[in-house]
Formats: sequence, structure tokens, C-alpha cells
Amino acid sequence: MAKVYTYDEVKSHKTPQSCWVILYNKVYDVTSFLRSHPGGSKIILQLSGTDATEEYDPIHPPGTLEKSLPATALLGTIDPSTLPTKVPSSPVKLQSTQTVADCLNLDEIEKLADEKINRKAWAYYYSAADDLVTKSHNNKAYGQILLRPRVFVDCTLCDTSTTLLSSKLKVDIPIFVCPAAMARLGHPDGEKGIAQACAKYSALQIISNNASMTPEQIVAGAGSDQVFGWQLYVQDDRSKSEKMLRRIHALPNIKFICLTLDAPVPGKREHDEREWKVKQSMAGSTASTLPVRSSLQSGSSSTTTPDPLTGPHRITDVEGLGGDTSGGVGNALFAGTAPDLKWDTTLPWLAKHTSLPIILKGVQTHEDVYLASLHAPQVQGVLLSNHGGRALDTAPPALHTLMEVRKYCPEVLEKIDLWVDGGIKRGTDVVKALCLGAKAVGVGRAALWGLGAGGTAGVERVLEILKAETETCMRLLGVGKVEELGMQHINTRVLERDIYDGPSNLDHRLLDKPRAKL
Repeated sequence: MAKVYTYDEVKSHKTPQSCWVILYNKVYDVTSFLRSHPGGSKIILQLSGTDATEEYDPIHPPGTLEKSLPATALLGTIDPSTLPTKVPSSPVKLQSTQTVADCLNLDEIEKLADEKINRKAWAYYYSAADDLVTKSHNNKAYGQILLRPRVFVDCTLCDTSTTLLSSKLKVDIPIFVCPAAMARLGHPDGEKGIAQACAKYSALQIISNNASMTPEQIVAGAGSDQVFGWQLYVQDDRSKSEKMLRRIHALPNIKFICLTLDAPVPGKREHDEREWKVKQSMAGSTASTLPVRSSLQSGSSSTTTPDPLTGPHRITDVEGLGGDTSGGVGNALFAGTAPDLKWDTTLPWLAKHTSLPIILKGVQTHEDVYLASLHAPQVQGVLLSNHGGRALDTAPPALHTLMEVRKYCPEVLEKIDLWVDGGIKRGTDVVKALCLGAKAVGVGRAALWGLGAGGTAGVERVLEILKAETETCMRLLGVGKVEELGMQHINTRVLERDIYDGPSNLDHRLLDKPRAKL
């Protein structure tokens, strides 16, 4: 019969020599796991001797315990009557009687989610870099474009379907879900719930490298025609990325790799960091953050760090047992992320380990879009993105970059797909991006807010609203099909004032630069 422990018995085991945690009312000895934990040992030691279920559950895929720990690690169960009263992570909110079905737009979805999710989830989903200038500008840029409706056009039929990646992928709406991490922070349905919502609308989903469920769990049960992509953060230890790519190849629904380039180090997300500090002050030394973090930048983005190649806080420093984890959720999601990616080394390495098409995420200048086009057909698309304003504040909105491309190197629009994300709140935003030449438009926070507001049904409502608004906009423009949308349907004169107006940087010195042989 399993031994029953009291909380007092467990809380005395909180050292590297004897480290116990409580998970799902069971007591585990994780001492032997400290040095092999992907996020370093310090986060486990911070939670040692406590009930870590609330911190563990939203960010670890089901089955992780069984795969990571030997059977002997399970010591017994906890007597729940001996557990201390938990300090609430945020003030109790008054719950609205509104449901996701009552929400008429994405702002109302976000408001409803704000009433339901905990403070940590809100801080992570809402946060962006520095003063949130880029986050705000992402949406404002769409408002600077005016539409040009035509009349006496039969708008009875409206087809939002389109094809992507050289017409190889067919979707029913030109709207996809970006790789949004940690979905189970907002709702237990998690990324699987997002997948089910996408299935209903035949929408593309890019699975986050930092998903709170495994890719196998997310795509399980998907129809053969449902399309997924996989987000890749290349790791310092390339063998880990290679192992992950092998897993992805075993999942036929995953059709491409989305290589993320816009966050080699975490941005300074003050809402996220502040929430961590609030919890720290409430919970004392047992305060926690997510158990993964950047190998290059330890702790808070408000403080400097040692030399990443020699400093004592590098995550690969086994003797140091990990470093400071005081940077909040956003700062925590970059465990071992490689900051040294280059055109002439990374793409050839990828070519050895995957034959799937590559989408480059996070491109923010026309020069880099042009360079990406030189690597076709390995690179079949670019996702113009500034990481939702979460990396470098005052970086340009994706619309600015898209207009740069039209100005300096429009020929790339015929060579590779250009997708955009950031700031999408209306179907009119979707249509404006398509008129400028984008093949597809992504939403990240909107899907997470939908999940927080109502689980799978909330994400379905997000997609339903965007699809309906897109159809309404197309009909009022006098357009029946996505491929008919073009520059003749928009007025961009106001936005053009803010577009980069310097040299093209596409001269012979760039063209003659050695490129990888693929």
C-alpha cells in the first residue's frame, strides 16, 4: 500500500541532495532528475518541498511525468488535509454572464478571457516589449489603409478558400493560427483545442515549439486534409533539434517547418516580469516561473548578464545547476535557443535533416525577404512578423515590411509566399493584407484569448468572427474570390509616409555574397 505523507514530511526535502515535490496529490523524489531537467535544476529546487501542481500542469504535456521519471521516483501520496492554504495568484474577479457566443468581435473575446484566466496567463498573453509601441502599431497600421468599394458587382457568392506554398496546401480561409506558446495556461483544452477549432474551419495551425502539449497529442485525430506547420527554435545543442525534426517527420499532417528568427533572445516584457515579482513577494522563496529559459540571457531583461559564452549562469553549466529564473514566463521560454543562426550555415544544416518546406518567421526588412527568396525552393515562404511586438520594441509592423517589399523587390512575390501576422483584429485587416500581396494572415493572441474565454468553442468563435468579417468586406468591395484582391481595392497613401525610404541595399555587393549550396 502506498505510503501517505504529511506536508511537513515533504517540505523538509528541498536540497540538491534530497529534492521532493508534490504533483497531483502524489509525492515524487526528483533528486536524480535535477541535472537532466531541460530548464535547469533551480526551478525545481524553488518548488521543492511544495505542491507544484499548479505550476507544473499548464506547461507540461500529459504523460511527461511517466516519460521523465523512473517508477521508483513515486514515493506515495500526500495527505491533502495537511497542505497549507494556497495564496491566490490574483484578486478574485467578478465573472461575467456573457458567453463566447455573445461576443461580436475580438476585443469582446479578449475582455471575456481577461475575466476568466489567472493573472500569470494574462500577463504572458498580454505582454510585449518595453513600451508596447510595436504591439500597438501592429494594429494601428491597418487603420491607416482605406478600402475602395466597388458597386454594381454581383456579390452573391464569396469564396475565402486559397492555396499556399506553390498551391500545395489548400485551406478554406486565408487565416492561420500562429505558433502561440503555453495555451494550457489559459484553458485545459490547450493546443489540441485550437487544432479542433481549426479543423472546423479548415484553417492552418502552426504548432508552437513551446506548446504545452506534444505535437503527437495536438494532431491526434486530425483528418488527413488538416494542415499543420511546426515552429522550430534551433537549439544550441543541434542534436536536440535534429531529434525533434525526426519526430515531426513521423506526423504526416505537419507539412512545413516554421523556422523562427525574430527572438534569438527574449525581449523585455515588463508585464510578465512584474507579475513574476508580485508572485514572488506573495509566496516568498517558493515563487516560480516556467522551468525553461534562455541560454543566452539569464533572469530579468532589466539587468545585465555575464558573458553568455563564459558566464556562470549559462543553462548548460551543469555544476551551476542552472541560473537565475527571475524573468517571468516570456523570459523563460528560450531554453537553449541558439543565437548564432546564419544564412550560410543554418539552411544547409536544415537541408540535411528535413525535406519539408521552410517558412522563415520573423523577417522584418525587404533585404531579408529578398535574401530568403534566393534560397527557394528550400525556403518557400516568409512570415513577416515582429513576434507580436514581444521582441524589439519600435520594430516595424508587418504591413510596413510588406510594403517595403512591394517598393524595392516586388518580384519576390512571384517566387515565395509572404505571410503576415501581428495586430489582426478584424476581417478588414485580413483583406487589406491580402490586397497588399500577403498569401495568408496569422493570429496568435486572438486564439489564446479565445481559448481563455471559452476553450475550443472560444477559438471557434474567433475564427467564425474573422471569417464572417472577411466575407462581408470582400462582398462590399465587389470581390468574390481571394485571388481577385489587389492594390486596386485599397488606398495606402497615408501609410506610405512611414515606410522605409533609404537605399535598397540590393546592390552587387549583396548579390555577390557567397550563398549556401543547397
